[in-house]
Amino acid sequence: MTMAARPGESVWDYPRPPRIDEAYGRLAEVTFAGRSVASTRRALRVLETSHPPVWYFPPEDVATEFLDRAAGRSLCEWKGSAAYWDLRVGGRSCEQAAWSYPAPAPAFRRIRGYFAFYPARVERCAVDGETVHPQEGDFYGGWITSEIRGPFKGGPGSGGW
Repeated sequence: MTMAARPGESVWDYPRPPRIDEAYGRLAEVTFAGRSVASTRRALRVLETSHPPVWYFPPEDVATEFLDRAAGRSLCEWKGSAAYWDLRVGGRSCEQAAWSYPAPAPAFRRIRGYFAFYPARVERCAVDGETVHPQEGDFYGGWITSEIRGPFKGGPGSGGW
């Protein structure tokens, strides 16, 4: 017996300003240097027009002993000021592999202290066992699965979207 496919989601149906969406018990995982650094069924997704979902992990489901506060910050017009995190596992490291919002704007207070990971900077991100494809562009951290349809902001020629 096979499970019915989930209906596809077009990123062009996502709102602007973005909204927080429950992941409804789906298993989200991040692996780096052969170790699980985050695994949860309590993730929150942020959905924004033209972007694949960004998955946010509750801090209790992240191996925070592998994270060190990184230099730099950025500002999102909707969520507020983001802090960055370096990932260090054994002898391997990746600068700014994750980010969080220590004091987000009121509309995004649910992601306060949650961690998001760049799929292109870690070994593997997965949703329900499916390996995620990273959103193009160094700044973006969207997770593309087979159910997410674009085109996506971040690739060549999308800077003015």
